[in-house]
Amino acid sequence: MYVTIADFIREWNGEATLTQKVLEGLTDDSLKQKVYPEGRTLGRIVWHFTTNIPEYLAHFGLKVAEVENAENIPNSAKEMAETFKHISSYAIKTIEEQWTDESLKEVQTAFGREETNAQILLGLIKHIVHHRGQVTILMRQAGIKPFGVYGPPKEDWIHLGVENPPL
Repeated sequence: MYVTIADFIREWNGEATLTQKVLEGLTDDSLKQKVYPEGRTLGRIVWHFTTNIPEYLAHFGLKVAEVENAENIPNSAKEMAETFKHISSYAIKTIEEQWTDESLKEVQTAFGREETNAQILLGLIKHIVHHRGQVTILMRQAGIKPFGVYGPPKEDWIHLGVENPPL
C-alpha cells in the first residue's frame, strides 16, 4: 500500500510506461477488433480506461479537467496512445498538487466500501491493468504481437533460448 504520494507515483509511472508500450503497438485497424460480435471494440476499451482516469479522480474529490468529447472514440491508435500519455502525466500532476501523504490515509466510500485514498489510487491502477490485459488479448486476435508486459510474448521466448515456451 502507498504510504507516500511518491510511492504511488513510482508504481503509477511503471504501470503507465507498460501501458504506453502496449498502446504504441496498436494499429488503426486493430481498434475495430471486438471481444465478441456484440461486444466492445479494442478501441472502446482503450478509450474507456484512458478517459476514465480524470473521471475517477474527480469522483474522489480531485479537481481535474475531464477529456473533451470523451464520448467520441478516435479512429487513430496514435491519438489514443498520445491521449493516454497526456492524461497519465496530468493525473500525477493533479495528485501531487492536491493530495499529501496524509491525504492517503483519509477514508471515503468507494464502490460501496470504505477505503483509504491510498486504496482508491491502487484501484485506479488495477482498473487500467485489468483493461490492459484485455487489450493484449484483443491485439493477438487482431494479429498483432503484444508488448511483453510482465514477461516476453511467446514470439520472444526463442531469443531467450526457450523453444517451447510455458503456457
